[in-house]
Amino acid sequence: CIYERLWTTNSRRQRDWMDTHDVLNRYNSHYKVIFVGDAAMGPYELESRYGSVEHYNEESGLTWLNRFQQQFPHLVWLNPTPKNEWEDTYTIRRIQQWSEERMFPLTLNGISQAVQCLKS
Repeated sequence: CIYERLWTTNSRRQRDWMDTHDVLNRYNSHYKVIFVGDAAMGPYELESRYGSVEHYNEESGLTWLNRFQQQFPHLVWLNPTPKNEWEDTYTIRRIQQWSEERMFPLTLNGISQAVQCLKS
């Protein structure tokens, strides 16, 4: 989930990151945000303080996601997990609700739907 740091490379961990507050403060609400990920984390990673599997996050992932939603009202989530499996995972359902049903499959059709959603 998103916390106080955003990784700039896939290797992540202790290097190559930027402060999430910097991103939230640098870009205005006219920007569009596309999250890409399966959203299949442990519920504690999304909902709990200190729930991250990588470090002790002071605030929940949902707190950070809410900040993004407030700053960037035009956001979508692209999910590589097949859509027919989304109901099987609590956090996928939870993030789908959080995104106001703006979660789309990571397919050509899903990307097209996401772009249309971002245009409206």
